[in-house]
Amino acid sequence: MMTTDFNPFSLNGKTILIVGASSGIGQATAIACSKLGANVIALGRNEDRLIETMKSMTNTNDSIHRYIIADILNTEDINKLVSEVPSIDGLMLSAGRGLTLPMQYATRDKFEEIFNINFFSQVELLRLFYKKKKLIRNSSVVLLSSLGGTKIFSGSNGIYGASKAALNSIMKFCAKEFATRKVRVNSICPGMIDTPLIHRGTITEEQLQDDMKNYPLKRYGRPEDVAYLAIYLLSDAASWITGQDFIIDGGLSIK
Repeated sequence: MMTTDFNPFSLNGKTILIVGASSGIGQATAIACSKLGANVIALGRNEDRLIETMKSMTNTNDSIHRYIIADILNTEDINKLVSEVPSIDGLMLSAGRGLTLPMQYATRDKFEEIFNINFFSQVELLRLFYKKKKLIRNSSVVLLSSLGGTKIFSGSNGIYGASKAALNSIMKFCAKEFATRKVRVNSICPGMIDTPLIHRGTITEEQLQDDMKNYPLKRYGRPEDVAYLAIYLLSDAASWITGQDFIIDGGLSIK
């Protein structure tokens, strides 16, 4: 007899914490997780945008969603977050920022500025959630890395790329150590994703359209494209996958 309720990608009953859920990929992942039955904890700094995320979420099977306002660069906020959040089945670390700067102007303070948000704050969160045993057995962690700095090395992108390469590296060390508690750790390395950030005026729309032609699929990714991969890694369908960095780039890296 054929069954219609088989879904290995379901997140039904799982509690998933999304860091950076107020916009972009984090927001798309939070919304998508809610549609698959997860209890979503959305974290960000901007309450208005978090509320917009909450309004877009779906409630299924009595799922319970909540949002937390916190700055992951603030030690007090991090400690409070870890102590207050219940045990979780999944953690998505998607906060971060970019910086385009030629290497001759890449001073140490600029490195520290980007590494603090893209690397150190996220690693500290991951360390504490594991140390305090908030990541339950068979849970999953997804780090948002980038194609830039791992497979593609475009000009003036060294600081950002280095921070993402460091994130990919620490992911593998964590995957190896955390495996003793059956906690999986993987990363996603997207190409260019069409979010408001790329339309802020530093690059013209004509330049963006020209750049899209470099992608075999002739478009940039959408936040949902990355969110669906994150859902796979957060679900039980990926229960034998850990320590891997997944490229999602519309074919750019094979061109």
